[in-house]
Amino acid sequence: MTRLHIGSRKGLFTLARGARGWEVEALSFAGVQVTAIAPDRRDGALYAAVGHGHFGAKLHRSTDGGRTFVERTAPTYPPKPADLDDRDPMRQLPVPWNVELIWSLEAGGVPGEIWCGTIPGGLFRSTDGADSWSLVEPLWLHPDRKRWMGGGYDFAGIHSIMPDPRDPRRVVVGVSCGGVWATHDGGATWSVRGTGQVASYMPPEQVGDLVAQDPHRIVRCPAAPDRMWMQHHAGVFVSDDAGMTFRVVDNVPPSTFGFAVAVHPTQPDTAWFVPAAADSQRMPVDGKVVVARTRDGGRSFAVLDAGLPQRHAYDLVYRHGLDISADGGVLAFGSTSGGLWVSEDQGDHWTAVDARLPPIVCVRFA
Repeated sequence: MTRLHIGSRKGLFTLARGARGWEVEALSFAGVQVTAIAPDRRDGALYAAVGHGHFGAKLHRSTDGGRTFVERTAPTYPPKPADLDDRDPMRQLPVPWNVELIWSLEAGGVPGEIWCGTIPGGLFRSTDGADSWSLVEPLWLHPDRKRWMGGGYDFAGIHSIMPDPRDPRRVVVGVSCGGVWATHDGGATWSVRGTGQVASYMPPEQVGDLVAQDPHRIVRCPAAPDRMWMQHHAGVFVSDDAGMTFRVVDNVPPSTFGFAVAVHPTQPDTAWFVPAAADSQRMPVDGKVVVARTRDGGRSFAVLDAGLPQRHAYDLVYRHGLDISADGGVLAFGSTSGGLWVSEDQGDHWTAVDARLPPIVCVRFA
């Protein structure tokens, strides 16, 4: 049975596909924001990060499909050196050396390996299924990390983590705002990459600065790992060399602005985006929720709206609010207005799930 996990402002909803369609099967962490979800298809485990406000970020693991959870160790930062001046270059606020938000979770390439990206920009690695964590210090202590800056949040954060299925030592991460970073040696060394990105919001002399880039979300095709699709603050980009270089895709209707992107697991030329109006508005263009799909690597796009609200709709889809099943058969996305839509024909038609959900943060298939 196909299951879908929805992280929201008020808990984690698990939905199952039954004879009557998609229905809520379980609710976990009722009333608590779920900030990241990671299904581990190697052993069937499910990881969920929650934000408890004053009590901080917590991490939990389920071994029964999300019906019950057991708390695991959450990542923690080392003490900040007393004489270190570490400030966000945009707001000039001191960067906290603690987990403000667990923003991304991904299963790694070896048994027990889990990667975690946080705000304020730290990357953590577990080798024992989240029983313990270590800060990836070569990235955190990299001199260019002090150039990372907050965008939508006060501080920079790691939202996309992409292990290479061919070699677990190769990992690419996306930082908002800090660019695209990669390691070839399991995290011992890191370099910024992504030539071809355009930071149009920066002064002219910094438009091509790789550390000034604001990728909103990056995904990699499992069957063709060198192909990456990026929804950037300044548009849509695609890479054919694992993020070393990107080329702009400027013909996405009705807008190249947005946050979410998904790629078909076996068809690297097929990708989906949920466009929004310009940065100053952050809502669907003309109040119409649509999905843009390309099947030819970005040369052309179809606007998909069958079953989606087309009048007075103001649903925004966050970075992790769009996902595709491992077999490529089902798509789902959720919005800040609590709308949840599922397509079983690659986006040609969408069905609204019959549930009034809280604002949706992340969507992941089991």
